[in-house]
Amino acid sequence: MPTDVNALASAIVEISTNGRVIKTADGKNPFAVALGRRGGLKGGKARAASLSAGRRSEIASAAAKSRWSKKR
Repeated sequence: MPTDVNALASAIVEISTNGRVIKTADGKNPFAVALGRRGGLKGGKARAASLSAGRRSEIASAAAKSRWSKKR
């Protein structure tokens, strides 16, 4: 058995599913993709709604300053 926690978890899943892990054509786990989209679809809108106009302006200014300060 592996000693790394992640490798051990992977081994347990493989044993419990008899090595049959469902993947999409691009090799991703569809359940993980669905969970990621579920949170990702509402994340930006929910964050923007919770910020004040002033704070949103500060964040946008910092982003623009960072974006345009990079040397090419």
